[in-house]
Amino acid sequence: QVQLMESGGGLVQAGGSLRISCVASGRLLNINTMGWYRQAPGKLRELVATITRGGSTNYTDSVKGRFTISRDNAKNTVYLQMNSLKPEDTAVYYCNADSDMGWGLYAYWGQGTQVAVSS
Repeated sequence: QVQLMESGGGLVQAGGSLRISCVASGRLLNINTMGWYRQAPGKLRELVATITRGGSTNYTDSVKGRFTISRDNAKNTVYLQMNSLKPEDTAVYYCNADSDMGWGLYAYWGQGTQVAVSS
């Protein structure tokens, strides 16, 4: 089992910055890719950014150049630095970790942290 605990969400004005964190605990040996997803009211959950254990990153187009995902493997923590925030970034942000089960990948999720951007 893997547990993911997010923190750092809140309310910020448009153009502002926020950093959210996710600490992973439990059986982490088979975790490679971790990432952030978000879900706005009435919308499907969407990928924001992912990062592998080796540091390779991937971003959705709408956050490229504004958001930076990073990872501290020693602390089992992944971060999302969000700059130049826009009202459309408002959503619940979920931490994700994919565990290689041998037969495939199993996705673990955190409980989510709310990010609200006011105009």
